[in-house]
Amino acid sequence: MRVKISENLDDLSGLIEEIKGVSNEVGAIIVFVGVVRGLSSEGERVLRLEYEAYEEQAAKKLENIIAELKGKYGIIDAIVEHRVGVASVGENTVYALVASKHREEGFKSIIELIERLKHEVPIWKKEVTERGSRWIEST
Repeated sequence: MRVKISENLDDLSGLIEEIKGVSNEVGAIIVFVGVVRGLSSEGERVLRLEYEAYEEQAAKKLENIIAELKGKYGIIDAIVEHRVGVASVGENTVYALVASKHREEGFKSIIELIERLKHEVPIWKKEVTERGSRWIEST
């Protein structure tokens, strides 16, 4: 299990190789990549996103979520990286990788992991558009 909250994400292919190597029982690796969209949900042109986090608590919460998913779905391991700071349109902001024996538990766990990250982890997102800026609530 590895969690990182930082201004920079690691190389995704390196993360895939890292999680692949945690066990010879890995049969599936499910990857989620969050990307800054160019249009807001209201149809406004997005200029950038700005992320803030209570980094220590965010990391602890993500570790707890991963531990719970291991117990619930039997996944082998997970890696989550989330950016803080400014991210431009088209840039990656989140990597979540789940290693499992089979695809079904991997898919179920990645969905729950991302939903819980958005709703439970103290990371906040400000959307800056041509018309101004606003803090985005979990959706």
